[in-house]
Amino acid sequence: MGRKLPLGEGEAARTACAPVLLRSGVVERTGEVLTPSVLAERVGWCADLVAGMTGALLSEHGNPADVDALASGVDAGGRGLPSKAWMALRRLGWTVAPPDGVRVNDRIVRMAQEQAGRVLRSVRWRADVIAGVLATWPADPDRRTPTEWDQVRAAIPGGERLPSGVIRSRTRQITSHVRRHGRLPLDVFELEPVPDTARMLLLAACDGQQATIERSEDGHRALLRLQLPVRPDPASYADWTWVACLIALPPTVPANAVLHLPTLRPTDGKVRTDLAFTQPVPKARRAGHTIALGVDWGLNTLLSAGALRLHDDGRITALGAGAQFRAGGVLAKQHRLRRISEHLHTKTSHYARLSDPALNGKAERLAEEFRRVSQRRSHLNDALARSAARWAVDQAVATGATVIYLEDLRSLEAGGMGRTTNTRLSQTVRGQIARWMRHLAAETGIAVVTVPPRNTSRHCPHCLTPLRHRKAPDRPTTPGWKWALCPDCGWQGDRD
Repeated sequence: MGRKLPLGEGEAARTACAPVLLRSGVVERTGEVLTPSVLAERVGWCADLVAGMTGALLSEHGNPADVDALASGVDAGGRGLPSKAWMALRRLGWTVAPPDGVRVNDRIVRMAQEQAGRVLRSVRWRADVIAGVLATWPADPDRRTPTEWDQVRAAIPGGERLPSGVIRSRTRQITSHVRRHGRLPLDVFELEPVPDTARMLLLAACDGQQATIERSEDGHRALLRLQLPVRPDPASYADWTWVACLIALPPTVPANAVLHLPTLRPTDGKVRTDLAFTQPVPKARRAGHTIALGVDWGLNTLLSAGALRLHDDGRITALGAGAQFRAGGVLAKQHRLRRISEHLHTKTSHYARLSDPALNGKAERLAEEFRRVSQRRSHLNDALARSAARWAVDQAVATGATVIYLEDLRSLEAGGMGRTTNTRLSQTVRGQIARWMRHLAAETGIAVVTVPPRNTSRHCPHCLTPLRHRKAPDRPTTPGWKWALCPDCGWQGDRD
C-alpha cells in the first residue's frame, strides 16, 4: 500500500522488514476460524497459482532480447517504463493467464508479473558480468595478468568498483561449462538455467481489492485482510473469500512506523511473513564528522573496534583502548556443523552413485537431515551477523561516533594459508555483518563507510611510520604476528 511518511527537517525514511507468523485467520463471510495448518494450505494454493504464472513468464521472456528490452527502461513508443515491475511488464505487453478453468482476479496476475519482472531485471547485471568476462577471456583462467584484469574491468559496466571475487567466481563458472561442453558459452542464458520460482505472495503489488492492512489503536497489533481461495483450482469468484488475520507486531516495529502490505511465504505448514514498515530516522551526514569508530576484521577475534576524535588543529587522538568482539564458541559450533554437512553430503552422493532402489529410503532420510543441518548453519550465521553488527553499532553509539569505517573484506577469498585457516576465513559471514551494520546504523543516523583493506594494519596510528609486527608478548608460544611495534615513536599494541 502506498503511504507517505511525513518527515521533519534532518530526517530520512528507513524501510525495514520484521519477520512474523500468521497464526490463524477468520473467514469474514462465515466466521469460520482457520487453524495455522488450514491457513497455510490456502495461502499455499494461492502461491501455487502465482508461481505457475510466474514460471510461464520467465520461460517465455527469459531471453536476451526481452531482458534487454526491460533493462532499457523505455517501451516501444520511447516512453519511460514504470519503476514497478508489474506495470513495466504490462507496458511491454507481457501478459499471462491462469490455467484453463481457473478464475483469478487481476491482482493475482499482478503478483506473478511483479515477481517475474524483478527476476528478469536482476538477470541484466549477471548478463553484463558474464559478457564482460567472455569478451576478455584470459589465456590462463586460473591466473589473470594485471593487463587482463584491467581489460575485464573495462568490459564490465562499473567493473572498476566490482570486487575481484565476483569476477573470479564467474570465471570458474564459465570454466566448468568449458570442461563439460568443450567450448565457451554464448551468454548467461546458456550458462544458467531458468531461475526457480519461489512460492510466495508479493502483496505489495496489490491494492485494497486484494489485501489491506491496518494498525490497531494500541499500536501493538495489525489486521491483515486478504482474499484466499477455498480450493486449489478456484473455478469462479465464489471460490474466493476474505480472510482476516490478526498480527502481533514485534517490538522492532516502532509506534510511529507506517506499515506496508507484507510478503507471505507458506513453508512447513506455517505462513511466514515479511512485514515491511517505514520509519523516520536521523539523516546520516556525508561530512563534518569529528568522532569515528574504526572496525577491523580478525580470525579468532571476529571484530576489533576503536574510536578516534578529530581535533580542530588536525590532530587525531584515540578514545579509550578499543574493544573486541569474540565469538569463539559460535565459530566452533559453525565448524562442527560444516563437518557434519560435508559428511552427509558425501554419503548422499555415494548412495546416488550406487543407484540401488533398496537404499532410496536411507538416501531420503540423509537428504532431509542434510537440509536441516544446512538450515541450522544458515540460522547460526544470521544470528552471528546480527549480534556482531549490533555490537559494532552499540560501540559507536556509546562513544558518540557519527561514522563507522569498516574494512572492506566482503569479497575476500582465502587461499595459500593452509586448509584449516582457509576454511575458517571462507566461513566468516563478512557480507552479512556489513549489511546488518548499515541497517542498524541507519536507526541512529550513523554513516557506514567501507575502506580498502590495503595497508590498514601497516602504519602507526600516531606517526604513520611503517610498523614492525611480532608475536604478542602475553602469548609468546602462539604463532603469528599479532603485536605491532612502532620503531619511531615507540607505540605498540594489538595490530587490529
